[in-house]
Amino acid sequence: MIQIEEGASPHKEGFLTLSLAAIGVVFGDIGTSPLYTMKEVFHGVHAVAPIHDNVLGALSLVLWALLIVVSLKYVVFIMRADNNGEGGIMALLALTLKNVPGDARSRWLLTVMGLFGAALFYGDGVITPAISVLSAVEGLEIATPAFNPYVIPVTLVVLAGLFVFQRKGTASVGALFGPVMIVWFATLALLGAINIIAEPAVLQAVNPLYGLHFFLENRWHAFLALGAVVLAVTGGEALYADMGHFGRMPIKTAWFAFVLPALLLNYFGQGALLIHNPDASQNPFYLLAPSWALYPMVALSTLATVIASQAVISGAFSVTRQAMQLGYCPRLDIQHTSEKAIGQVYLPAINWTLLAAIIALVLGFRSSSNLAAAYGIAVTGTMAIDTILAVMVAHSLWGWGRYRAMLIAVGFLVIDLSFFSANALKIPQGGWFPLVVGLVVFTLLSTWKRGRQLMFERMHDSAIALEPFLTGITAHPPTRVEGTAVFLTAHLDGVPHAMLHNLIHNKVLHERVMLLTVITEDVPHVPDIDHVEVQPLGNDFYRIIMRYGFKDEPDIPGTLVRCKEFGLEFNMMETSFFLSRETLIPTVAPGMALWREKLFVSMARNAGSATAYFKIPTNRVVELGTQIEL
Repeated sequence: MIQIEEGASPHKEGFLTLSLAAIGVVFGDIGTSPLYTMKEVFHGVHAVAPIHDNVLGALSLVLWALLIVVSLKYVVFIMRADNNGEGGIMALLALTLKNVPGDARSRWLLTVMGLFGAALFYGDGVITPAISVLSAVEGLEIATPAFNPYVIPVTLVVLAGLFVFQRKGTASVGALFGPVMIVWFATLALLGAINIIAEPAVLQAVNPLYGLHFFLENRWHAFLALGAVVLAVTGGEALYADMGHFGRMPIKTAWFAFVLPALLLNYFGQGALLIHNPDASQNPFYLLAPSWALYPMVALSTLATVIASQAVISGAFSVTRQAMQLGYCPRLDIQHTSEKAIGQVYLPAINWTLLAAIIALVLGFRSSSNLAAAYGIAVTGTMAIDTILAVMVAHSLWGWGRYRAMLIAVGFLVIDLSFFSANALKIPQGGWFPLVVGLVVFTLLSTWKRGRQLMFERMHDSAIALEPFLTGITAHPPTRVEGTAVFLTAHLDGVPHAMLHNLIHNKVLHERVMLLTVITEDVPHVPDIDHVEVQPLGNDFYRIIMRYGFKDEPDIPGTLVRCKEFGLEFNMMETSFFLSRETLIPTVAPGMALWREKLFVSMARNAGSATAYFKIPTNRVVELGTQIEL
C-alpha cells in the first residue's frame, strides 16, 4: 500500500502524483465492484428479470447510490470531518468523543457504536478479498465450463500468495498499483462506452423516475434487489479512511475526474448489454468484452482484485495498530516493512488469522454469488454509524444548527438503513458471517479496554500515594546506587509497583529515578514539541510524561533523548528500565462478568511485551512481578 510518511503534510507532494497514487490504493475495493454488482441484481439469489424497464431501474439505483452515498456523503460531507488530517472510523470516533458534549452514558453509547463499526470492518476485510478474487477467477467459466473445477483452487493459490507476500511489505510493488488501476479503470470505461454506443437508450436511466418505477413494479423484489445494488458502493468508506495518506483534494479530484466516470460508463455498458441480450445476466461484466479479450480480462481483473484486497489487508493492519494505541487491543508483534513510510506495517497474527478465515469462507461458500449474500451487511452497518458520528461532529464542532444536522442525518440514514435492512434479510444465507466476526472482534476489543481499566483501578486502590512516599524517602534516605532507573507507571499520583518491590527486596534506589507515564491522546499525531514533559519532584526524582497520537510510533529511548532540553541526559548503558509483570486472577468481585475476566486474562498472557512495543533495549529491562485480583 502506497503511503506518505506519517506526520508529513500530503499536500507538500505533487498533487498529480498523489491523485495517481490514490487511484492505485483508495479505489481498489469500489473499483472492482462492477465484477459482481449487476450480475447479482439479475442473476443472484434474489434476482429480478433482466427486462428493459428493470435494467433501467436497477441502473438508476446504482447511479444515484454512487452519487449520494459515495460522492455526496463521503467525499463532500464526511471527508470534512478530519482528525488532524486523518480519516477512518477510529479517527472519527476520537474526534466525536473529543468535541461532542454529553454525560457518561451518551459517551459510552458513542464509543460502543464506533467500536462496533470498527469491528465490522474486520468482517468486511475477510469477505472483500474472497469475493473479489473469486469473482475475477470465475471469468474462466465463461470461456469454457471445463475450467469450473479449477476456480476454487486458483482462487486459493492467489489469495495464499497474497498473504504470504505480506511479510515482505508492499513498498516493492506499490509503484505498480497506480498504473495497473489506471489501466483497469480505462478498460472499464472503454468496454462500457462501446456497449453504450450500441444501445444509447440505456442513458435514460439517469432519470431517477426509473428507479422509482422499478420499486412500484417489483415491490418486494425491488427491495431485495437493494442488497445487490449496495455492492456498487462497497469501498466508499475507504475514501475517508485513506484521507490521511493522500489528502482530501487528491482523493476528491481522482474520484470525480476519473474513477466515478469510469465506473458509471461500465455499469451503463453492462445495462446496454443486458437490454440487447438478457441472457448475458449470467456474467455481464465479462461478456462486455469480445471473446478474444476474455483471458486478458481475467488476468487484469485478478490483478485488480489482488490490489483491492491489499488495500483492505493493509487497512486491517492500520486499524489494529490504532486500536492498540487507543487501548482497545493487546500489544501484538508489529514489523515495519518500509524505512520511509512508517504507516506500512505487518502484523503476523492479523495476517494469518485473516488468511485462515478467508480460506474457510471460500471453501464454505464456493462462489461469488453465495458470498454476495454475506457481503453488504458489514459495510452498510459501518456506513450508518459513520453518518451518525459525522452529523454529531457537524453539530458540535462545525456549528450546524440542530434542525439542519437532523435533516442531513435523516436523509442519509434513510438510505443507509434501507440498504442495511435489505442486507439483513440475507442473514440466514450468509449475512450472519460478518456479524459474527464483528461481534467476536467487538467482544475482544471491549473486554480488553474494560479489563485494563479494571486492572488499573485495582492497582491504584492498592498503590501508595507518591507525595508522602517521597517525603519519607527524603527523611529516611535508602542507599542510592549509581545510574538511572526508569519506572513505567500508568498513575501519576501513585508509587509504581516495580519501584516499591525493588526497594523492598533490594533495599536500594538509583541516584536518579524517573517515573515515566506514556499517554495516548485522542489525536492521530502529537506535535514534536508536546511529545515529552519533565517535572522535577526533588531529591533527584523526576516525573516524565510522554504523549503520542494513536498513529504515532511509541519509542521511549528515542523520546528520552529529547529530555536533554530539560537538563536530563540519558546514557542507555547506565539506564535501567523497571516494568511490572502482572499476574491476573479472575474473581467474582464487581467489575466484569467472570467469563470476560477469564478472556481478559487469556488475552493478557498472549499479549506482546512492553519492551518490544516501546522499543526498549532488552538488556536494560528488569521485570518485577505483582499479583492483581480482578
